[in-house]
Amino acid sequence: MEEIEDINGEVAEVEEPTYITPDGREMFEHFRFVADKGQQMIRVDKFLVDRMEKTSRNRIQQAADAQCVIVNGKPVKSSYKVKPNDVVSIVMDRPRYEFEIIAEDIPLDIVYEDPYLLVVNKPAGLVVHPGHGNYHGTLVNALAYHFKDNPDYDVSDPRLGLVHRIDKDTSGLLVVAKTPEAKTHLGSQFFHKTTKREYVAVVWGDFNDDKGTIVGNIARNPRNKLQMCVTGDPNVGKHAVTHYEVVERFGYVTVVKCVLETGRTHQIRVHMLSQGHPLFNDARYGGDKILKGTTFAKYKQFVENCFQICPRQALHARTLGFVHPVTGEQLDFECPIPEDMTNLMERWRTYRRDS
Repeated sequence: MEEIEDINGEVAEVEEPTYITPDGREMFEHFRFVADKGQQMIRVDKFLVDRMEKTSRNRIQQAADAQCVIVNGKPVKSSYKVKPNDVVSIVMDRPRYEFEIIAEDIPLDIVYEDPYLLVVNKPAGLVVHPGHGNYHGTLVNALAYHFKDNPDYDVSDPRLGLVHRIDKDTSGLLVVAKTPEAKTHLGSQFFHKTTKREYVAVVWGDFNDDKGTIVGNIARNPRNKLQMCVTGDPNVGKHAVTHYEVVERFGYVTVVKCVLETGRTHQIRVHMLSQGHPLFNDARYGGDKILKGTTFAKYKQFVENCFQICPRQALHARTLGFVHPVTGEQLDFECPIPEDMTNLMERWRTYRRDS
């Protein structure tokens, strides 16, 4: 078990992943079957469909295509022949919920919805998944309420729901799958890095170049389990790539656009920190301190006011693009930068102009 901070700042135990894919996705076991000693050679998709209720061979094959069918610790194709004593698992990108998900009437900013998927603009401060002390008031609780009259949507079914995640205090776009086929198809797009994801951030300091690329493996910080870090060692951690471009310079802080090539935990926050540019007001990584600027009391008061205006890390998932899992149409969404960040940028814009 690993420790992580819950919504109240306490440290709780969380389940460790069963399997990590070659591209670094953490996967958790939801179903496990052990083949008998006398097991005849049989395709794994047939082996599983014979043992699982309410599923089809096609769904098993889609799960295998998404590297969610594991035999003896390694992903296999649906044509794999199960042998005696094989351990066959189905893994998902989140732990199993070990408690009932309560539907809660939490407002959702729905950007798009059809019978197969939903795109939502998550506000800062909203936790995505229940667990680790966050058993109520999460996005999943809100989705349970939204789908309460839909008999085909079970919020506890790991084959449905959120395809990816963003941090509690990061705002922006998320896609939710309403069918198993949609989740498998969308998950494959994230796996193969064909989605389009663009973030806007306010970071400390100025940049020498207008654009650049940060490449650095990311792993849990051995000195602080609540943090991630860039390892500096290609053999440690998960490969991560962030492309950035300067949008606006305010001298002591800068607005940047970040495009993710990979999607690691805290990736933008950690990559920017590694370059000496922690996100503005990112308490976990030291951005809630006055890191650039003068020693004048008036300036200190100005920055403290800015911290109050945007009381979280200044990071917003502004755009999201993917291919529709059924129609094949390219869908591209953009949501406005939220008010706390726009007010923050306007304050720095005015300060820059008047100083």
